[in-house]
Amino acid sequence: MTDAVAMPLGPLMIDIEGPALSEEDRDLLLHPQVGGVILFTRNYRDPDQLRALTETIRSLRTPRLLIAVDHEGGRVQRFRDGFTALPPMAEYGAQAEQSPGAALAAVREHAFTIARELVDYGIDLPFAPVLDCDLGLSAVIGDRALAADPDTVIALASAFCDGLAEGGMASTGKHFPGHGGVQVDSHEALPSDHRDLAQLRAACLSPFAGMVKRGLDSVMTAHIHYPAVDAQPATFSRYWLQDILRGELGFEGIIISDDLVMGGAAAFGGTAERVAAAQAAGCELILLCNDRAAVRAAVHAGLAPPSEAASARLCRLHAAPPGAAAVVPDAFLVEDDHG
Repeated sequence: MTDAVAMPLGPLMIDIEGPALSEEDRDLLLHPQVGGVILFTRNYRDPDQLRALTETIRSLRTPRLLIAVDHEGGRVQRFRDGFTALPPMAEYGAQAEQSPGAALAAVREHAFTIARELVDYGIDLPFAPVLDCDLGLSAVIGDRALAADPDTVIALASAFCDGLAEGGMASTGKHFPGHGGVQVDSHEALPSDHRDLAQLRAACLSPFAGMVKRGLDSVMTAHIHYPAVDAQPATFSRYWLQDILRGELGFEGIIISDDLVMGGAAAFGGTAERVAAAQAAGCELILLCNDRAAVRAAVHAGLAPPSEAASARLCRLHAAPPGAAAVVPDAFLVEDDHG
């Protein structure tokens, strides 16, 4: 195997075709604009194959590419055979109504299990927790949400992030500024949430504000239009990402776009235009999934070249190596009686 190529991590996170790297996969992962890989069920055959795949990906570059997967539990768990079957997040919200302390302990153990298993196979990020409040409107969120009540979401998400940190993993809160208030699935089309900023602050923004105070590592944007707040959907909005998330909430972590191939992003030009607009709004890691032509276009989109500083920020999302001592940030400490 050749020596790893030294280059800063770029702003694109892309997918690969199957359970092993193709030549085209390898070429794309060595492009300077790429900084990470997202894995799907098609990339998983068994635990040994997964470990071999991630070792190959990690060996390509230095610093190593970020490797992520959607691994929440319930409906959203890409790897199942050989991994613990995890319940949907809503179970912990229901448990918290009767026994808050037990729910906090259980959701922390849930997240620690995710981290323990994924870190062992060379994966950096599970793209969790969901911070959307379940208002009974969004089927695509539904039982992926911890609860309807923002304070309960904050308490349980804090315990979840404790578990990830204990297992050596960073956290990703999604989908900023909140997907729970719309019926349309942003995978299919662009939803509109017509609440004003005061209403949004009191409801769906509250969990993000609370978790930012507790040291949330990264945030994933929502492809949702809030016409009473800004003309641009959140992913493409400097107002949402710079004025609100960075300015008002004081977020200092990594901003990750949701997949720009999704229907909710389709109205914003071709791939090059979407990627450039997301980067201009403030997205530092931009997801492109399940469209190889879009990935090819994106790597030639004329994005700003990765800087050493930007690469270093992305490297903060690398998981701790197996066996390394993980430190739980003080900001994630939660009292057991907080419900």
